Amino acid sequence: MRKKKLIADLATEDRAKTMSRTSTKARRRKPKVNAKSLVSPEVTQTTEYHSKAIGRALEVMDYFTDADTNLSLTELSILSGFPESSLFRILSTLENYRYLQRNTDGSYQLAPKVLFGTLYDRAEQVKEIVRPYLQHLNHRFDETVSLAFLFGDKAQVIDVVEAFHAIRAVNIVGRVLPPHCSSLAKAITAFQPPERINRIVQVYGLPPHTERTITDRMTLMAEYEQIRQQGWSREIEESAQGRCCYGAPLIDAQDHCIAAISVSSPTIRITPEREREIIEELVKVAREASRAIQSPAADNGHQE
Repeated sequence: MRKKKLIADLATEDRAKTMSRTSTKARRRKPKVNAKSLVSPEVTQTTEYHSKAIGRALEVMDYFTDADTNLSLTELSILSGFPESSLFRILSTLENYRYLQRNTDGSYQLAPKVLFGTLYDRAEQVKEIVRPYLQHLNHRFDETVSLAFLFGDKAQVIDVVEAFHAIRAVNIVGRVLPPHCSSLAKAITAFQPPERINRIVQVYGLPPHTERTITDRMTLMAEYEQIRQQGWSREIEESAQGRCCYGAPLIDAQDHCIAAISVSSPTIRITPEREREIIEELVKVAREASRAIQSPAADNGHQE
């Protein structure tokens, strides 16, 4: 939706320039294709109606993958191969139409009106990549396995593979997770910058879900520090009675924690030995899934 709006805005400006140059005898010319373009092969098969200005603006937008991506004029020039003079005009136009916003240090980031559309696209891509890893964990332990993604300041479940046991832990796609008593949300929140951790906790609050829920802020911050050190999170009857869950973060190519995966089980099936086995495999699989997300092929898929 953001790209359609961007195309409409820039196409209006493009048509105005074209009309001012129109002679008494109209001629159509096929635009040249930029050999350094980073858009997909399907897009580079241009027609006489292709707009280079719009294409370049959309390429620039695709470098902003999430809410934490901040890029300067020089960094964008290196990434795109566009001269800084041309790129500055593109950035100024995108800022003027509120698709990008400029920070106090001169860098740019996605403006609020397009941020969630971009995050949704990214979440769908991550979901597709991570699905086989969820299935592996589900087959290995026959327990419910979930994937959560960070949308702004809220962690939300975007995929679930349920166990076949009659008695099993249940998760729901679309559920917003509490950052103080969900292993998924703990794993995501712990690896955010301090100011974002504060926002996430403030947005949700610290309401008690069970007698074991952490409701003290200092205790929660200490647990986040432990999660960062060990690389995984745990919840035992903190969000629901009789349920335990283990989570591990997913890291993208920009070294941002954008998501997490988890294995959930009724507490009656968890022994110290089984807990160790689940944690070891979960951390291993999370690292493999992170590498898949970070791969150039994944980035190309996102840009397409």
